[in-house]
Amino acid sequence: MDAADVPVVVGLDNGGTSNNATVLTLDGRFLVDGLVEIPSEVQRGPEAAIEALARALDGVLAHTGVRRERVRAVGLDTPGPASASGVISSRGSTNFSQPAWRGFDVRGALERRLGLPVVYHNDGNAAALYAHHVHFGSEAMARSSVAAIVGTGLGGGVVESGRVVAGAAGMAGELGHVHIPLDGVLAPDQPTPVCGCGFAGDVESVASLTAIERNLLPYWLTRYPGHPLAGEAPARAARLVRGYGERGDALARAVFAQQAAAIGRLFTIAANITDPHAYFVGGGVVEAAPEFRDWFLATVRENTTLREEQAAVATFALVPDRDMAGARGVAIAALEALRAGPAPRPVVA
Repeated sequence: MDAADVPVVVGLDNGGTSNNATVLTLDGRFLVDGLVEIPSEVQRGPEAAIEALARALDGVLAHTGVRRERVRAVGLDTPGPASASGVISSRGSTNFSQPAWRGFDVRGALERRLGLPVVYHNDGNAAALYAHHVHFGSEAMARSSVAAIVGTGLGGGVVESGRVVAGAAGMAGELGHVHIPLDGVLAPDQPTPVCGCGFAGDVESVASLTAIERNLLPYWLTRYPGHPLAGEAPARAARLVRGYGERGDALARAVFAQQAAAIGRLFTIAANITDPHAYFVGGGVVEAAPEFRDWFLATVRENTTLREEQAAVATFALVPDRDMAGARGVAIAALEALRAGPAPRPVVA
């Protein structure tokens, strides 16, 4: 069958600056190997952003040579917080800061614009779903997993029987805001870290780029007063820490050891709630030098307390294809929605 005639679903990953798109055939083949990006226009408001998503779909179809009438459904992910049906939080968010975004139904608006059924997940859930399906392959629908995605904040997701656990309000898997015990994670004289959400001592207050800038680096620079990062602006210093960590710098390794320990504590809690088959770690650490990312994942594992029976069946792995994970994850979600039953009738724009 000619590529133009293959029935497909399209995955659209919406970010603060860019939209990335991918195409997945109904028999499970991705037709895009890398990033296919255009500006997301989210800072111009909902109307401009929806048009940008529509252009992203048209662009990736042109890239792959697939005719638009062969698209059966679309998967969409955005940063959270948002409901399970794709309604942006009434408080907005970092990426959706304008008043017009508050309570905006981004999934419904895109569905009306495209005239196609749209399946929604937040970006952390989408990456978690992709990691799950890549890792388990043909066994994905019979397995469970938990993923922690370290970025500006800490996202992630819980996958059960191959599907994301969304929860009643769509906010299941908000792993960054789970409180963890900090004994043994923080140094004896280290202040209790505070999250941007207002919580003290949740996972994101330790394991995120924001946590490095606001909580971890200020403390560790007092322990290494002559460190080169002391002369950098806080935001820039936080972004430079990983490079030092890759080179074995003691301050940087102390920072990332605390982050890995915090994720391990999170996974310990998850083990006693969902008892998953796999624990995934994603984010910038995936792009780090092999020695560093292996050390980080091993440190997460060392700080995850499992029962003997759990340890015998659980695996720890990194989320693959970091930049493509969101688009691919929601494409998988759209495909699974089609397989679950008759496709919903398209909404006429």
